[in-house]
Amino acid sequence: MEKGTNCFPTCHTVFLAWTWLLLLSWCCTGAEITCRSCSSPSPSWPSSSPRLRQEQRQPPPPTPRGLRSWQGGRARGSAGAAVTAEPLPGGESGGRAGPRGAELLSAGAGGGAAGSRGSAAPRSRRSSEGRPVEGGGRGMPAAEGQRNARAQPRGPPEEGRAARLRGVEELRLGSTTFALTGDAAHNQAMVHWSGHNSSVILILTKLYDFNLGSVTESSLWRSTDYGTTYEKLNDKVGLKTVLSYFYVCPTNKRKIMLLSDPDIESSILISSDEGATYQKYRLNFYIQSLLFHPKQEEWILAYSLDQKLYSSTDFGRKWQLMHERVTPSRFYWSVMGLDKEPDLVHMEARTADGHTHYLTCRIQECSETKRSGPFSRSIDINSLVVQDEYIFIQVTAGGRANYYVSYRREPFAQIKLPKYSLPKDMHIISTAENQVFAAVQEWNQNDTYNLYVSDTRGVYFTLALENVKSSRGLEGNVMIDLYEVAGIKGIFLANKKIDDQVKTFITYNKGRDWRLLKAPDTNLRGDPVVCQLPFCSLHLHLQLSENPYTSGSISSKETAPGLMVAAGNIGSELSYTDVGMFISSDGGNSWRQIFEEEYNVWFLDWGGALVALKHTSMPIRHLWVSFDEGRSWSKYSFTSTPLFVDGSLVDPGIETQIMTIFGHFSLRSEWQLVKVDYKPIFSRRCNKDDYQTWHLHNQGEPCVMGERKIYKKRKPGSQCSVGRDYSQTVVSEPCVCGQGDFECDYGYERHNNNQCIPSFWFSPSSLSKDCSIGQSYLNSTGYRRIVSNNCTDGLREKYKARMEKCPGKAPRGLHILTSDGKLVTEQGHNATFIILMEEGDLQRTNIQLDFGDGITVSYANFSPVEDGIRHVYKSAGIFQVTAYAENSLGSDTAVLFLHVVCPVEHVHLSVPFVAIRNKDVNITAVVWPSQAGTLTYFWWFGNSTKPLITLESSISYIFNEEGMNTVTVQVAAGNTLIQDTKEIAVHEYFQSQLLSFSPNLDYHNPDIPEWRQDIGKVIRRALAQVTGIPDEQILVAVFPGLPTSAELFVLPHKNTTERRKSSEADLEQVVEILFNALNQNLVQFELKPGVEVIVYVTQLTLAPLVDSSTGHSSSAMLMLLSVVFVGLAVFLIYKFKRKIPWINIYAQVQHDKEQEMIGSVSQSENAPKITLSEFTDPEELMDKELDTRVMGSISTIANSESTKEIPNCTSV
Repeated sequence: MEKGTNCFPTCHTVFLAWTWLLLLSWCCTGAEITCRSCSSPSPSWPSSSPRLRQEQRQPPPPTPRGLRSWQGGRARGSAGAAVTAEPLPGGESGGRAGPRGAELLSAGAGGGAAGSRGSAAPRSRRSSEGRPVEGGGRGMPAAEGQRNARAQPRGPPEEGRAARLRGVEELRLGSTTFALTGDAAHNQAMVHWSGHNSSVILILTKLYDFNLGSVTESSLWRSTDYGTTYEKLNDKVGLKTVLSYFYVCPTNKRKIMLLSDPDIESSILISSDEGATYQKYRLNFYIQSLLFHPKQEEWILAYSLDQKLYSSTDFGRKWQLMHERVTPSRFYWSVMGLDKEPDLVHMEARTADGHTHYLTCRIQECSETKRSGPFSRSIDINSLVVQDEYIFIQVTAGGRANYYVSYRREPFAQIKLPKYSLPKDMHIISTAENQVFAAVQEWNQNDTYNLYVSDTRGVYFTLALENVKSSRGLEGNVMIDLYEVAGIKGIFLANKKIDDQVKTFITYNKGRDWRLLKAPDTNLRGDPVVCQLPFCSLHLHLQLSENPYTSGSISSKETAPGLMVAAGNIGSELSYTDVGMFISSDGGNSWRQIFEEEYNVWFLDWGGALVALKHTSMPIRHLWVSFDEGRSWSKYSFTSTPLFVDGSLVDPGIETQIMTIFGHFSLRSEWQLVKVDYKPIFSRRCNKDDYQTWHLHNQGEPCVMGERKIYKKRKPGSQCSVGRDYSQTVVSEPCVCGQGDFECDYGYERHNNNQCIPSFWFSPSSLSKDCSIGQSYLNSTGYRRIVSNNCTDGLREKYKARMEKCPGKAPRGLHILTSDGKLVTEQGHNATFIILMEEGDLQRTNIQLDFGDGITVSYANFSPVEDGIRHVYKSAGIFQVTAYAENSLGSDTAVLFLHVVCPVEHVHLSVPFVAIRNKDVNITAVVWPSQAGTLTYFWWFGNSTKPLITLESSISYIFNEEGMNTVTVQVAAGNTLIQDTKEIAVHEYFQSQLLSFSPNLDYHNPDIPEWRQDIGKVIRRALAQVTGIPDEQILVAVFPGLPTSAELFVLPHKNTTERRKSSEADLEQVVEILFNALNQNLVQFELKPGVEVIVYVTQLTLAPLVDSSTGHSSSAMLMLLSVVFVGLAVFLIYKFKRKIPWINIYAQVQHDKEQEMIGSVSQSENAPKITLSEFTDPEELMDKELDTRVMGSISTIANSESTKEIPNCTSV
């Protein structure tokens, strides 16, 4: 990935140039956050909420697959030899990348749908005091319009340093120098080199006025002899025309489009002969970016400054408006082979209702009636990504971001990350080879991300590597330190943060196994290197260059598999000061040091030769060439006069034997373009004796990604040229499947014994919930073969998923939701209900939905209700919506109380888990955020059809029946309504005990209700397993907040009411067994591999044994007096608002956490209640005094059976 614009630490010591040279050849892979057919980027700023992000791509000469990130912060990953990652979604490929005059655009020469747009190279300037900088020179390119002064260079001058490095005789390269006369004042330049059998180079130089924020002068230059000479074309485009950008069609490099500066006029100039002649066309809008079709050279999408999307089918001569409210960078051409129509456009746009939607339409048929919405609901802004076979969107509901994916245009499915990953931020790194790599920043991370890999459909993700280093670029974009090696699939490098140290790891099987890099055996002087793993290793900088005229801190090429060059250091961690250059010829297994300082290194002629140019702020005239993979270097002079180098550009063809170096002889000289021709140094054409075979391996293991591969490569030292017709012969054969070819499936974690075990939160049987009786499903063994792994036989049969008959299940976990997640709708508007079921036969389960207003609908199975059921309420009120699911094995019911029109973001019903029958229990509704004014609370208990209505947030209630009881509360404020439901266990008596845990549990506690529920279940199972006590007699409630603590409830056995005395004795015996196990530290559980948590006893609760019988022994009377005393204390605390440190410590939580209270049971007066029929006048309701006292907290979900309407809902 990148380290912003400063690819090497030396850049930080340099006074960067006053101008830039931004090369831009927009290809079918280039642009901001999206797919390979995309556009150039608009600035994308990070958001406080999680956003679906994808990587911006700035394609250099032939760009391999790269990395993407979700919108909002271009997470940069490294992809092979790419200058940056894979193209961003959104139609700005070739568009402006940032503020005018401050862009750093993508590299020139690759083909692609985004169109080629030149790149600007920086030109150095004077220091802020106006004095020439020492050395009088210009430095390496600056990024994003920054004008930095040049710093004093570190280290000795280039000449002496290189001579000491290799004492060789100076050689001379064939070169020519051309000065762009008359453009000395121009401080920006954009270059396009067609390459691929074309000798045409175009250069646009500009004078950008930073005060005015616009271009005031421009010159267009054209070369037809690979840069030996240039012709000025100002008279052909118009002497008074000021140009700002140019684009090159990716599918026909002869077609070029120039844009005039929008502050002067809005027009385009079109050329069909590689820039020799132009035709001018006026526009009635201002172009911000262009997106070329990946196949049709005449088809273009244009995005305007006022967020309108236009299309053209004649290369820009005529334009047609498609949509007026399109999100920047969120429009895409169809993907061939996936979309039915080649002129289909995917876009993210705001509709008339003000919401953002994912829309598709054809370029000539994009009226409102012809548009379609593949996703029925609204989506988060800046979240649409169309990339390869995948489409990603993001929908935020209930404060949490939910991500959805469509594979090969199938219906959207929700992305499944491990249950408690809880992402704050997510970036798509790669979608190559039918698999998604994603970087997720989880709830407990700040400057690191976890790397996840998916199955083929992109739905189920498993953890590949934790704590990958990240940083912020100059624009606020996120940069992930991950690099995909080009030319060999499955090899990645990543910088992982371990105890505040950053170390470099490598994987050969797509993230299943990682290891440190072994340091070189010797240094440059031949002295042994003392570096013992794991305490010392080689660490590399994994940033790709944002400037297309530098090679970046690491590079590899598809045309040179196994060859990698990178900047780094040897030691215990990654360093940013003591940096040298290292090379690997065997795919990262072994490394050699080639320079003690930083150099830009390029590959020539299929990787047969390497060219190194020192990364320095001083003027230079030499470069270094190696024909033996960096083992020895020859020094060549490329100019007679030392040149302040602003950047260099190599021929974009695979031969790569010509380089153009850009710079200045002095501060005020013209642009100097030095053409360097390497062809003469290749003495001859290669013959069969010049080649050797190379076996890919992983530390001696010949099987990599399930196959043995043998490559043909040039012998080191063969100074011959392979030519354009060179063919890389690769021999491969599959290997027998072993452990290393399989990763853990979704919901499983790898333990120390190398086995995949289900995570504590995962139930393997849940995967069969979509299965119907008579059908079959694939039951996972816990393992899945790594995507793109080609192994055969061996463990493949053992680990592959088993085809099993669907078990047939009764409906369970039925849920009814509204499409927008709200419990309030407007009268006369569509209300859409979503019915979900956790388990059951979806194809053979009948569904009935009662809207509560006298209308009921029925369906034979779940198919017709997948997109929701719509209903329009004709009157206002509170309606009980009931969903009923039934098949031959059972039934389930779900209830939702819908307010038709009446506003509060969240309510939490705070209750104890266990209560005493026929005793008052206090129930409290905690509303967040707290609001001034009166809130109305609606309470349902059990199966009551009429709610109790109060103006207080607490109510007391007596439960008369043992068993599980439900309570539902709804809170109304204005026209907002929210609801919560809880269950409470009611018994005649019980015992309880406070529990605490070993401190390591706190680090993994996200403090959310679902986690607490799952941990409670785990503790419950552990207690039952250790003691043999039935789990129905044990209930564990985990408290919110830190440190993590819980309460253990010991319940009487079922049907023991008749033998009360013996039951109490039995309960005492059960308690003694549990306490003995806890006191001996026998109760523990494994949270994740290597994390063992021990459960301890802390202190007794206030009411260890509660008796409600009429006859009392002396001990029972003493116990009752204790309860009364405690109840009085609780009452006084509530009444006088005093705090006692050890009382209700679990209710003291911050407002930013979901509040929960587990109170003690006590006696109190009954609180006044108002039935729905008495609720007639708001003013009368306000006058009533509702003196509700604090009691033991209880909560459950109530199921009402009828509907009542409030006559004046809006006045509530």
